[in-house]
Parts: sequence; C-alpha cells; structure tokens
Amino acid sequence: MVKVQRIKCGNGNCYIIEEKGNAVLVDTARPKYRDKVLLACHKVNIRLIILTHTHMDHCQNAAFISKELNIPIAICKADEELIKNNMLQTLYAKTLAGKLVLFFSEKSFYHDKIPVFTPKIYLQDGDTLENFGISAKIIGLPGHTNGSIGIDFGKEGILVGDALMNMFYPTVSMLYHNYEQMLESARKISELGERIVYFGHGKPKKNRIWVK
Repeated sequence: MVKVQRIKCGNGNCYIIEEKGNAVLVDTARPKYRDKVLLACHKVNIRLIILTHTHMDHCQNAAFISKELNIPIAICKADEELIKNNMLQTLYAKTLAGKLVLFFSEKSFYHDKIPVFTPKIYLQDGDTLENFGISAKIIGLPGHTNGSIGIDFGKEGILVGDALMNMFYPTVSMLYHNYEQMLESARKISELGERIVYFGHGKPKKNRIWVK
C-alpha cells in the first residue's frame, strides 16, 4: 500500500511517497525549507526526486538534495527550459486571487535563482514508478506549464502539483501558461473519480468535479 507524507513548506508542499521500504520525493521547496525536507528524507529510503514542474518554488532544493542523497532528478522534458529561466513560459491569471499570486510569482522569477541541476530521467504520461518500488504512474497535466505532471496511485489518491490549487480555496490552477490545456488537465483529474487530491499548494482534499 502506498503511503503519502505531506511536508508543509510555507504555502507549498513537498511529498514523500513510500511503499514497502522504497520512496520518492516529489518537489523540493525553497531554500529556507531545505533542512526540513532533507530531515524527512533521511527517515526513509528515497530513490528518486520527481519535480511536478520546474517553477522555482518547487525545485530550488533539487540540486542540494540530489547531491546529499546521491539520487537522480526526474522531470518532464517540456519543462527543462524553465530550469534556467522561469519566465520562458509566460503565466496568466483570470481571478483577482490569481493575479495576486501571479504578481508575487513573477517577482520571484525575476529575483530568485534555481541552483543548477541536470535531470537524469525524463517522465511522460503513462510511465510507471515500478523501477523505484512504487505502485504508481505518471499522469501528464499540462497547462500550468507545458511539462506539468502528476502522480496517480489509484484509489489511494493523486498528486497533482499545480494543475489544481488549494491556496485560498480548491480550484483549477490560478496560474496557467495554456488555459485550454489547464482545463483539459482538470477534466482529466475529474474523470478519475473520487480519491484524495494532493496539491502543490494547500491541504489535500477529496476529489470533486473540477471541470464538466
């Protein structure tokens, strides 16, 4: 049975997915949470870092933790360009709350840095994590970024990164690079049926109909 541990890092989350003594770390948060995330990792057998996407609030500790644990980093190839420059895929917002989040996100994109790392594994929709001892598969969820991905572990839940958000309230992504893709990814999650949704931002909640 898959176990999911949420590591709350300010308004964002990292997760450890564990099964039968094997584990993967999903996202790595910002530098001030580095020690908190690393401490959680030391308690289990982390074999892989998966980044749901490469916005800096999800990957600023990727290089450090990869080196400390001597484990590879996996991303979707379509997000590799963002490692060097988060501004290469322009973000948009429709709601007032989204525009507020966008303002602070873009400010961070301009001023903060992502320590350089090189992904060793490229993941895409339908890939499994069986080689790392986890009964789960990758689900492509583009829209927030071109290469946004999630992790589907069946009826036990789905980890969606920023394809959906629960910062102020549960919603489709407040920020998007491609609006139609964002809606289609939300529909894709809805069609999976009832299960717990693990967000990149906010508390996990039971799934609902995000987009009809």
